Amino acid sequence: MSTTYSADTAVSVPPVARPLRSGIVLATLLTCQLMMVLDITVMNVALPPIQADLHFTATTLSWVMNAYTLAFGGLLLLGGRAGDLFGRRNLFIAGATLFTLASFAGGLAPSATWLLIARVLQGVGAAMAGPSTLALLTTTFREPKARIRVLALFSGMSSAGFAVGLILGGLLTEWLSWRSVLFINVPFGLAVVAFALRYLPDAERQPARLDLPGALTATGGVAALVYGFISAASHGWGDSATDISLAVGVILIVAFLVIESRAAQPLLPLRLFADRNRAAAYANMFLAPMAGMSMFFFLTQFLQDILELSALATGFAFLPTAVLMFAMIRTIPRLLPRFGPKPLVMTGAALLVAGLLVLTQLSADTGYFPVLFIAMSLIGLGMGLSVSPLNVIIMSNVDPHEAGAAGGALQTLQQTGASLGLAILVTIFGSVSRGAGGSAQHALVSGMTTAFAAAAGIAALTFVVALTFRSPRSAG
Repeated sequence: MSTTYSADTAVSVPPVARPLRSGIVLATLLTCQLMMVLDITVMNVALPPIQADLHFTATTLSWVMNAYTLAFGGLLLLGGRAGDLFGRRNLFIAGATLFTLASFAGGLAPSATWLLIARVLQGVGAAMAGPSTLALLTTTFREPKARIRVLALFSGMSSAGFAVGLILGGLLTEWLSWRSVLFINVPFGLAVVAFALRYLPDAERQPARLDLPGALTATGGVAALVYGFISAASHGWGDSATDISLAVGVILIVAFLVIESRAAQPLLPLRLFADRNRAAAYANMFLAPMAGMSMFFFLTQFLQDILELSALATGFAFLPTAVLMFAMIRTIPRLLPRFGPKPLVMTGAALLVAGLLVLTQLSADTGYFPVLFIAMSLIGLGMGLSVSPLNVIIMSNVDPHEAGAAGGALQTLQQTGASLGLAILVTIFGSVSRGAGGSAQHALVSGMTTAFAAAAGIAALTFVVALTFRSPRSAG
């Protein structure tokens, strides 16, 4: 079975809405996706004032990020299938509403516990709305060229949003307060809900029962894995909580796959992986964030701790990555139907590897120009070319009744890949930096450059996977 991206691809869905209505639907869905992605990075810059204001300890502060990540990653598969069964429009609106209300509550937080509960609720809302966002894009924009364009834009929101989040977080934290980082979601969230109620199509529900055993094992397994990766980043791979959590996660995921192979109405239809290109795209959707997230995490520290830039200047330093990523996204709708995924993803993977290898040459004396600028530019080009087509490959030929499940699997792999990659690379960073001699700056940079070398190795795997893509001309 293979995937093509020609103008002949068609899916039987209700008629497309008028251009104005379609534009409003697209803006609504992309705004929601941007909010959820921004929330992963926009909080990073605000962590120091949050710690001082709410009296977090150094250990518990990481849970401001992890509480959101754990709930979001653990519930994505369930959210995707629930949208297929109970109505994507309803689940999208409920998820966006919960995310917005939780953001408002978090901005009012008088204590650390209050904020963490709000972050968990934000993650639950994102897990409800996220897969439905992707499914609604797929079923609303069914014409092949339009679908490729909107899925490329979706990918752009998902990828470049990480860099934009750092800029926005720096602006809001320096000009207003850390609470504004959460409050900024409220007006956009209210607008998303209002427009969704008025304009979003109400896709047909599927007459089926929720696969409860699959839901329990998938949610528990992904949550245990994400928690294990988070714990590994904080405490190392030898920590008992880390080992137990990862073991439980693996056991539950294996049980989930066995259940799905036998279920009449599975939470995740395994036939989604029968398409060769989709299976390879899923693999790279897991691997690419493993490598890419390290750039944002470690370079944020390098820019602030080594180059001594402000939070705002640090955010703007990532502009080359964001701008070039968006530029690549603009070209994907024209390039993908013509060349297919293989040359695009291979070229992007090669550029990503090159950018990460440039970062292995950092030293305490390295300035922003030219080394960091070149590396960020290469990574922006690479991520744009290698990641943007993956959403299109995965979602382009999915049956409408399985779009939510396909989108949930995509986002789950992306989320767990980022968590696992960061855990691995932070562990490498900590081991090397602790053993490095010399000054504190030298130890910090030594750990970072080794982590970047490991990230380049992971990125090279995406190149290998891209070799397995089948071009449109060979499909059939």
